[in-house]
Amino acid sequence: QLQLVESGGGLVQPGGSLTLSCAASGSTLDYYGIGWFRQAPGKEREGVSCISSSGSSTNYADSVKGRFTISRDNAKNTFFLQMNSLKPEDTGVYYCVAEYLGGCPLRISIQPYDYWGQGTRVTVSS
Repeated sequence: QLQLVESGGGLVQPGGSLTLSCAASGSTLDYYGIGWFRQAPGKEREGVSCISSSGSSTNYADSVKGRFTISRDNAKNTFFLQMNSLKPEDTGVYYCVAEYLGGCPLRISIQPYDYWGQGTRVTVSS
């Protein structure tokens, strides 16, 4: 059973940067599509970014394009979300997700993910 644990959230000023990490255990990530979702207070959960299991597809929500970068290190069974030029509207709880042989569609939120981390809170505020 795959288990995911996020880390790296916190409080940051607008314009700052954070890197979220998601460490997997219980199984190798080699054949898993992976991604990040977030949920802001009072808003629906949003797919932020994903990478397909093959690595051939990577997508970002329009709201984070050019500012966020997703990456994976299969050797360390870990993946990351580098977040730059953070804005107050990036505030929320961020979840890492994984799906065996998962894809990465343009509309990230339509991809089902069986495995979710517990979430890490990101607050962007001065």
